Amino acid sequence: MSSTSSDRAVGARDRDSEGRARNARPRDGLGRPLPYGADGVARQPEGVVRTPDRTVAEAQTLLDAGRPFHAHEVFEDAWKSGPEAERGLWRALAQLAVGLTHSARGNVTGGARLLRRGAQGVRDWAADSGVREPYGMDVAGLVGWARALADAVEDGTAGAVDAARSAPRLRAGA
Repeated sequence: MSSTSSDRAVGARDRDSEGRARNARPRDGLGRPLPYGADGVARQPEGVVRTPDRTVAEAQTLLDAGRPFHAHEVFEDAWKSGPEAERGLWRALAQLAVGLTHSARGNVTGGARLLRRGAQGVRDWAADSGVREPYGMDVAGLVGWARALADAVEDGTAGAVDAARSAPRLRAGA
């Protein structure tokens, strides 16, 4: 007999193949859990080691598709697997993606806070490293985008944030 959501014991936890707790509920494009059995979007695989250029390209594709939660997973992989000197950059980019996620979900306070924190992190990393366009990314453009969106989310001029329409361009001219 197969297990369904109605068969689950109260308090039972989904587990991955290694026994770690992992929610198996399907997710929507913004990473929100859906009911068991609902059609969701494919999950972004975790723990994938990519080149920095591949990370930027894959994250941009996800952002363009209105899936910033999934783009954050790509940045998080780079943050966890990349060189120590770049971890602050990837962490800040993940924060920008989560800020866009929260903004699109209607979480004004969390969205604006994470957009500003990510913008500051990207700016600080570029200033400290002396790298103005890491992997072709437009640091000044990202910082400006994040601050403008945070302001618009907070003051209400953004209205309902559409993640795809509000997605940043990671690389200038891309």
